[in-house]
Parts: sequence; C-alpha cells; structure tokens
Amino acid sequence: MATVDEARIARVLQVLGEGHPGSQLLVTDPWSIYYLTGFYAEMGERFSGLLLSDGERPVIFDNALFPIDEYDNADVVLFSDTDDLAGVLMARIDPERPLGIDAQMRSGFLLPLQERRAAASFFLGSYAVARTRAIKDQRERELMRRASQINDQVMAQLPSLVHAGVTEREVASRLSGLYKELGCDGFSFPPIVSFGANAADPHHEPDDTVLGDNQVVLFDIGGQYRDYCSDMTRTFFWGEPDEESARIFDVVRRANEAAEAMVRPGVRFCDIDRCARDIIEQAGYGPYFTHRLGHSIGMQDHEPGDVSLSNTAVVEPGMTFSIEPGIYLPGRTGVRIEDLVLVSEEGVEVLNSYTHEPVRLDA
Repeated sequence: MATVDEARIARVLQVLGEGHPGSQLLVTDPWSIYYLTGFYAEMGERFSGLLLSDGERPVIFDNALFPIDEYDNADVVLFSDTDDLAGVLMARIDPERPLGIDAQMRSGFLLPLQERRAAASFFLGSYAVARTRAIKDQRERELMRRASQINDQVMAQLPSLVHAGVTEREVASRLSGLYKELGCDGFSFPPIVSFGANAADPHHEPDDTVLGDNQVVLFDIGGQYRDYCSDMTRTFFWGEPDEESARIFDVVRRANEAAEAMVRPGVRFCDIDRCARDIIEQAGYGPYFTHRLGHSIGMQDHEPGDVSLSNTAVVEPGMTFSIEPGIYLPGRTGVRIEDLVLVSEEGVEVLNSYTHEPVRLDA
C-alpha cells in the first residue's frame, strides 16, 4: 500500500494558507503529484489531479487506464474517459471554499469547473507547491550532489570525443551511453553541442556542422539521476582562440565566479543577477547577454523560480539553481559557463567541480 508524503503536503498547505487562508488546492502538474504522492503518469490529453485541503484526506484523481496503488493516507478516485470529469471533481471539491489551481492545468479542465461554480472562487495556487519543492530536504540534496558529480565525469570525457572532421550530431549521439554507464536514467534535457558561430545561439540543437579550425566548442549537458537533474555548461577551444573569443571567455568566467561567491541565505536573486550582469556590461558586452542568469532545478531541469533582475525573492537554504552567464556574438562566437549551486545554511556549495579554466581540446 502506498503512502503520500504527509510532511511535504503539510508544508504545501501551510504555504497555501499564508496566501489564501481557508482555501483548497488542485494540483495537476505530474511532477508535483509525484513529489507529493510517489505516483507519476504522463496522461497526455487525460486528467490527473491531487486535491489538498487542510483537515481533509488528500484525494488523488486518476484515469482508470493508468494503474495506481491504494493509499493508506489518501483517497483514490478512479474515473473513465466517458465519465463527467467536472462532476467527478465537484463531488470532492468544497463549493464554499476558494480553489487554487496550478499553472499546468489545462483550460479544458478548468473552464467547466468555473462554469459550474465548483468553488467559491479560483486563484493561481502554483506558488504553494513551487515554494515547497524549491527547498530540498537532505535526501534531495544528496541526489543533486550525485547527479552533478556524474555530470562532471561526463564532461571530463567529452574532450576525447572531439576531433577534426567530427560533427555536432556525432558528438551528441555518444552522450546517452555515457550517462547510462554512470547510473543515470537519461538526459535532463536534450544536450547542446555547438561549434563556432553556433555557440552564439544559446539553445542551438546539434546538427551536421563539422568542427572547423580555431573554433569554440560549447557543451551544455545534464543527466537525470534517480529523478533529479544536473545541468552544466563549459566552453572549450579547438585550436588557438581568436582575441575576442579569449576576451569574452575571461569576462564570462569572472561573471560566473563573482555571482557564485555572492550566493548565501538572505541575498536577493535579482542582486545575484545584477552582480554578473554588471561585469559583462562594464566589459562592453551587455547587449550580448540575452537571458537571465539562472533557473531553479530539481526533479525537472527548469522549475519555478529563477535568478533574474525581476525576482526580488531572497535565497534560502536548500535551494538549488544554476549560475550561467553568457556572451553571444551573432554569426561569430559564443561563451557560456554554467554551474549548479546548492544553498547551505552558511553560504553556498557549488555542485560542479569541472574547471573554469580555458581548455584547448587539440593541445
């Protein structure tokens, strides 16, 4: 018999109550359901949900096509494709209380509940689970450490895959096997392998570009280890780097290390971003740093919360996020250096140990 995580659910309800006292929450994000209940299924167009309400047993709604265990501390409500889903949900939703829904809930499921006045009011309640998931417990911290250790090991093997005449796609095709050999279930996200001018595209997809002389080689990679993700970027040189590539590498490295040194409980995310951005702007490359400094990470590579100028929230112990400044010169070159950090009670633990020094792969 399965068991929902009562401590995590209690934390979600506490956070929910701080913003919306007396409300209830319908969680539909599959990873959040898994985080709270241990049940995971990719439903496609079908519905899955978890109803949380203070003082009531959690209710898991599951399409009968997807096997689920019985729970000793939650109710399981099964329904079929032909059932009136809104009616199934309304049988357990309290119509006198506000209902929080998460950002992943499809409008096709939400609108019938609103039209039939299933709750006193509706509000976006994603923050309650997001804030709970953002603070990793000790087991999660260990899994994040191990996932990043594996990522360091994979990165250390990548130089051996780079040689004259190789294509981005050929290098990328070797990565899956490396992760699985080290105990990962797969990728955190499709790997990025960029040669030369392709490195100016932060989300370049590996293609048949052939490695050329005196080019940058950028790897943005991550593996999923026991449901937890890693993510790291390093930029190498094939041949002698041109003067500007060498210059922007130094700027990005300084921005990365200054931002990481600033991370500690109580510091605002926007100030960490500002720290790195100031270094890049002072070097004259401000317009070429085109994204936020980082993103939260855990069971998913990108989780709610980020390191950006617009996020005035403060860093708390247990949070994990990326620090990844970059400079991208369209049609010419690009550099990004990314680590994951874990916020400790005293300061910060950088989860990646692979060098920030410039490395020539043909040396």
